[in-house]
Amino acid sequence: MTLNKYEVIYILKPDVTESVNLALVNHYKALIKKNGGQNIFVQHRGRRHLSYNIFHYYDGIYVQVNYDGNGSLVRKIEKAMRFNENILRYLTVKKEVLIDV
Repeated sequence: MTLNKYEVIYILKPDVTESVNLALVNHYKALIKKNGGQNIFVQHRGRRHLSYNIFHYYDGIYVQVNYDGNGSLVRKIEKAMRFNENILRYLTVKKEVLIDV
């Protein structure tokens, strides 16, 4: 089974506390590990101004997660994010692997 490289960025509501933010990160890391994901790397991008307001929020907390996994893992993570009330938006991107010759 081959694993692809994925990057998911999600935006949290600006009133989410740091403890809830860390709990969400740990939850998604555990979900990725449980379903066969590897090489998990999390970056907190911080609070940023949104280009347009989402549900009357003008700011959001950005978190980026890179991991290796398969398509079924992506579907499980996106389903978990869809039903989380603290997440405003999320986006998953399949990263291209560049091969040096």
